[in-house]
Amino acid sequence: MNFNLSQIPERTAKPRKYGLTMIMDKGLSIAEAENLISVGSLYIDIVKLGFGTAFVTPNLREKIKVYQDAGIAVYFGGTLFEAFLIRNEFDNYVTMMRDFGIQHVEVSDGSVDIPHAEKCGYIEKLTKFGTVLSEVGSKDAERIIPPYKWIEQMRSELEAGSTYVIAEAREAGTVGIYRGSGEVREGLVQEILTQIPAEKIIWEAPQKMQQLYFLELVGCNVNLGNIAPTEIIPLEAMRIGLRGDTFSLYLDKKNC
Repeated sequence: MNFNLSQIPERTAKPRKYGLTMIMDKGLSIAEAENLISVGSLYIDIVKLGFGTAFVTPNLREKIKVYQDAGIAVYFGGTLFEAFLIRNEFDNYVTMMRDFGIQHVEVSDGSVDIPHAEKCGYIEKLTKFGTVLSEVGSKDAERIIPPYKWIEQMRSELEAGSTYVIAEAREAGTVGIYRGSGEVREGLVQEILTQIPAEKIIWEAPQKMQQLYFLELVGCNVNLGNIAPTEIIPLEAMRIGLRGDTFSLYLDKKNC
């Protein structure tokens, strides 16, 4: 930090296993990625190349290297995994992932219906090639998954080898664990946390009030994902009580 200030909660340090911030890169240029790293490398743990943008992003290999050289993990969005899968090109996906030096992989079924046992099979296979993050929840706003099903799927995917499970929200934060308005489905979230360890869940939380909800519920070291690149510094300030929304959250408390 740039100066001393008391009553600041203790954040986990990189390389973090908990307290992660995952950034959504939807097509930044190499120069923009370098600028992002210049201010955010201490706080960014993972970069997701959103949905299928990796397919059309110029200079992809060079951009991946920029992130990895800064000690930041990179993975392709789950939609790209599903695009290969629906075309019966799973082996090609693995080959492509390895060719680009990608060591984190998302397994999702938000756009394609995959029997859950089959999904867990893909998770098991992909653990041989890197760290697996599996996404639970649907991108279809009309499809409401009951809490017990979220818990069952998260538990079985962790048992299959996922290092983290991602709670689906899409880039807008209006499906999955949220209502169409962006409001948190609090009963769902709190029920999930009675069964699944918080350090194993990455909550997609693109909106500020969603981030605030999880900071208040879990603490400053909650795992948050789908954060916009421009929000990395504001989020870190909010995590430690240096934004109006969390200003009094940690005062007179030894930790978060």
